[in-house]
Amino acid sequence: MSNLDRHPAARELGGLEATAAGPALDLLPGKEVLLGESTRVRRLLPTLGRRLVGAWAFVDHYGPDDVAAGSGMQVAPHPHTGLQTVSWLLEGEVHHRDSLGSDVTFGPGQLALMTAGHGIAHSEQSPHPHPRYLHGAQLWVALPDASREAVPAFEHHATLPGWTSDGLTTTVLMGTFGGATSPGTAYTPLVGVDLALAAGADVEVPLEQDFEYGLLASSGAASVEGAPLERGSMLYLGTGRRSLRLTAAEPTRLLLLGGEPFEEHLVMWWNFVGRSGEEIADYADQWNSESERFGAVVGFDGARLEAPPLPPVPLKARGRQR
Repeated sequence: MSNLDRHPAARELGGLEATAAGPALDLLPGKEVLLGESTRVRRLLPTLGRRLVGAWAFVDHYGPDDVAAGSGMQVAPHPHTGLQTVSWLLEGEVHHRDSLGSDVTFGPGQLALMTAGHGIAHSEQSPHPHPRYLHGAQLWVALPDASREAVPAFEHHATLPGWTSDGLTTTVLMGTFGGATSPGTAYTPLVGVDLALAAGADVEVPLEQDFEYGLLASSGAASVEGAPLERGSMLYLGTGRRSLRLTAAEPTRLLLLGGEPFEEHLVMWWNFVGRSGEEIADYADQWNSESERFGAVVGFDGARLEAPPLPPVPLKARGRQR
């Protein structure tokens, strides 16, 4: 999924200064953003005071939206470098096409994982006809330097592992959680888990002490270590936790994202992740000049997105050490 802001801010990511040295319960302020022709999303990462959670660099939550009378999601072909996109649906369907020739429609409970690596282009649309509701999350994972030039790839996993216990059902998108391991390819130690809590659930879930975590309420509401978490909001949980207590008075879906704190210093601008402003500018030039680096998306009916003008100030990765 694309960042469609025509005046995107450059984000300086990485370093350990902003990583909590212990447990935290910080509510992350999100903002509403128009994505494509009609889809409004809540952008929760990067946000004020928090740019990364592990290698998770971008979190958009959208819906549930009634798209019965409209076209639903319509995101034209656009590029990515140096990251993975992780697409997760709770309702609806999305038709993915990319410059590798992938042409896949996926739905709830399925993992669509795209590794941009050296460079890729893709489009995302609600199919026609499509289900009435559209609800999900779009996530980006920053690739470490050793893997950021990886050969682009797309994975579609129709079934994912998980387990059920005491009013909690887990689905593991990425990494390992409670003994269940996702088939999705990961390049850094991380985890992504959908947690479905039944009404009245009171559970304790296991965590990795060396990971930092964030928790998004996709639907319903929960109490997280006694702190309220409402739908569409995200809590930063810090590090140093071995477990997390969750309670819910109503059926609730949570998305737990975590990983080892990401020490490398990055620049993220528009749909690119790089290591310097010069790299980012080169990516934008190559995309706008239709370089072979990104290839072409076949089958999309419409024009592709152009990279917006670069900001007037230099883009720099100013990583900070704790």
